[in-house]
Amino acid sequence: MEETDREAVATAVQRVAGMLQRPDQLDKVEQYRRREARKKASVEARLKAAIQSQLDGVRTGLSQLHNALNDVKDIQRSLIDVNKDWRQSINTIENLKDVKDAVVQHSQLAAAVENLKNIFSVPEIVRETKDLTEQGELLQAHRKLMDLECSRDDLMYEQYRMDSKNTHDMNLIDVYFGDMQKLSEELAKQLWMVVQRSLVTVRRDPTLLVSVVRIIEREEKIDRRMLDRKKQTGFIPPGRPKKWKEKMFNILDRTVTTRIEGTQADTRESDKMWLVRHLEIIRKYVLDDLLVAKNLMVQCFPPHYDIFKKLLSMYHQALSTRMQDLASEDLEANEIVSLLTWVLNTYKSTEMMGNSELAPEVDVNSLNPLISQNVVDQLLSKYMSTLTSNIIGWLRKALETDKKDWIKETEPEADQDGYYQTTLAAIVFQMFEQNLQVAAQISEDLKMKVLLLCLQQMNSFLTRYKEEAQLYKEEHLKNRQHPQCYVQYMIAVINNCQTFKESIISLKRKYLKNEMEEGLSSSHANMDVILDTIAKEGCSSLLDEVFMDLEPHLNELMTKKWLAGSNAVDTICVTVEDYFNDFARIKKPYKKKMTVEAHRRVVVEYIKAIMLKRISFKNAEERKEGAERMIKEADQFRFLFKKLAAGSGEDTEGLCDIIVAIAEVIKLTDPSLLYLEVSTLVSKYPDIRDDHISALLTVRGDASRDMKQTIIETLDQGSSQPNPNYVPIFKEITVPSLSVQKLLK
Repeated sequence: MEETDREAVATAVQRVAGMLQRPDQLDKVEQYRRREARKKASVEARLKAAIQSQLDGVRTGLSQLHNALNDVKDIQRSLIDVNKDWRQSINTIENLKDVKDAVVQHSQLAAAVENLKNIFSVPEIVRETKDLTEQGELLQAHRKLMDLECSRDDLMYEQYRMDSKNTHDMNLIDVYFGDMQKLSEELAKQLWMVVQRSLVTVRRDPTLLVSVVRIIEREEKIDRRMLDRKKQTGFIPPGRPKKWKEKMFNILDRTVTTRIEGTQADTRESDKMWLVRHLEIIRKYVLDDLLVAKNLMVQCFPPHYDIFKKLLSMYHQALSTRMQDLASEDLEANEIVSLLTWVLNTYKSTEMMGNSELAPEVDVNSLNPLISQNVVDQLLSKYMSTLTSNIIGWLRKALETDKKDWIKETEPEADQDGYYQTTLAAIVFQMFEQNLQVAAQISEDLKMKVLLLCLQQMNSFLTRYKEEAQLYKEEHLKNRQHPQCYVQYMIAVINNCQTFKESIISLKRKYLKNEMEEGLSSSHANMDVILDTIAKEGCSSLLDEVFMDLEPHLNELMTKKWLAGSNAVDTICVTVEDYFNDFARIKKPYKKKMTVEAHRRVVVEYIKAIMLKRISFKNAEERKEGAERMIKEADQFRFLFKKLAAGSGEDTEGLCDIIVAIAEVIKLTDPSLLYLEVSTLVSKYPDIRDDHISALLTVRGDASRDMKQTIIETLDQGSSQPNPNYVPIFKEITVPSLSVQKLLK
């Protein structure tokens, strides 16, 4: 208390000090005193009121506690009195056991009396119920059946209460109501028939379906009531619980499964498109059924049945089982594609589960896959294996068919530009296109695998194509009269190479992603090499054909007959031009190369004729005549190949200039200038060899052995700077030795 007083005094001192900080505030001391007195009086009044309130509350609490104590004492006394009365009445209760038994018996008799009318009318009610069931009056039939069951159940329950071990009486009641069980089964059959046809019934007679659902709901309520009574008493009537709701869903499930399986109308033996038809029928049926269920059936069932969701689950499960069964069969490649396309794409597309009329109840993103990824992978693996063997077979068959065309006596077809071609490239790439389009329907990954497979098999196929073209040439060389259209079909083979190239590029551009192209560049380059080789060998074989016909005329060159005025070169030009009329049907890239090669070979053969030393000019006049003839014939060749190469942009002058240069050496009249002329020739054509110079001087006929030796040795000591654009030609020309020359003669 002393400490509290001290704190109060200290606080008061601080307040007074705060009030009297300036001299002028001393005048207000009396005013401050009155204000503080008022505050003190107010606080004291509030404190007295609070204490008085607390005292009143304590007084009331004590009064209530006193009353409660008196009440407890009164209750205690009453309980003592009740205990005394209970102990005195125990013997009296035991004496009332007979009364209790009489009450039970009375209640049973009362129940029997109450059901007596129903008991005696059981046969009549059974007949009426049966008639109503047959007439389709299901609700009325069920009402009477419920009355019968209620009578039986009440009697059996009373019997059970009276003597639960008396099975004889229980069996007697059960036998008496035996026909009722048959009625229940008959009614159930009618219900299940309606349930099985519910998708049809709901469109024709929805009230019938509603009646069935009402009956099932009644039975469900009875089942629940019987089960509750069993928990309390241990008694449950025979045949309960019926579980008709569960049976209804089982029937619907079996109906859905049967409907899915029953859509297969054909087999592979009767129709190659059996699976496509089967899947399309399934799609149509499932979509129609779900639309009916969503728009009509949901109105016939209570909301808690969630009938549409359950039907959707049933259809999905039935479809999954059916797809698994189909996947386990020995499917062909096209059937695997049809199945996977349907499972992976069609099922969730707008044509089926993604249909806008099924939304929002059906969410395709929440649907589980119809078949597992493992099964999908197995099917894809089998498809790729089957497709590989099929493509190999198709390519082999296409090549065999094309080979048969090669020996026909009619010319091959031409495209719109007049180029010869066969149907091989079109057949091959049409097959590739079809398989790629099919694969694209399944997945992007499968499309890439099929594209890689096609390109891989194309590589192998082109190797076989090259071999067959070579065999075709060899067979022709055995008998040049057969096949009759050898040249035309060889042109078609060459053109096919260009078509293959263009088709490969088109295929890759259409189906190949840019990031994948680098991985296939080596394969593409390899195919280009094979195609160029086939075309090159084809062009070479055609030129061989030309030069075999030219051989007799080439043999006349640089002979006495030639010098006397042979028309061998005229014949050569006419023959080449005639062949190139056919070669005009070769596509440009290869025709251009072929023209250049023909030009080169003609010049090479002409120079070979010079180097064979078939003639040796006797005098300057013969040399002049021969040289001028050579220049004239070079002009003929130049004109011919310029005409054949028209529009190609090729330089056709250089090759014929070699003949002119050689003619200038032969034409030279001053032997002292021979070295200079020969050195000029060597500087232009640095691949010319000593034996070539020796043969050329021999043809001139005026150079002694010493002169030849001197010229050759002098040329060997010099050095020449070859033209970088010059393509060596003399390296292909062999000068026969003396012994060989004699043999040739």
